[in-house]
Amino acid sequence: MNGTRPIRDVYDAVADTTRRKLLRMLADVEELPLHEITVHFQMGRTAVSKHLGILKDAGLVTQRKVGRETRYRLNATPLREIQDWVSFYEGFWKERIAKLNQLLEEKK
Repeated sequence: MNGTRPIRDVYDAVADTTRRKLLRMLADVEELPLHEITVHFQMGRTAVSKHLGILKDAGLVTQRKVGRETRYRLNATPLREIQDWVSFYEGFWKERIAKLNQLLEEKK
């Protein structure tokens, strides 16, 4: 496996509500240290770290050490894959609804 391909699937990473909340939090700031992230969840630091690890494996967050502190930052680029997938179905449904409207108009 090359160094640029994520280890974890982006869909798997965002399937969990806690991880989606983490992504949303990180979208609002440049970066956050783990201790500031943890206070927003009703779980321990280790559990939050595991969720961040899954997001990191999918390429959705990056981390850096500042002294003894680990800081996390959003990398939204992998979310483009999800956006592209959803966009296809948006067009699919628009087309189907237009055909349904056309059929309903013809029935009048």
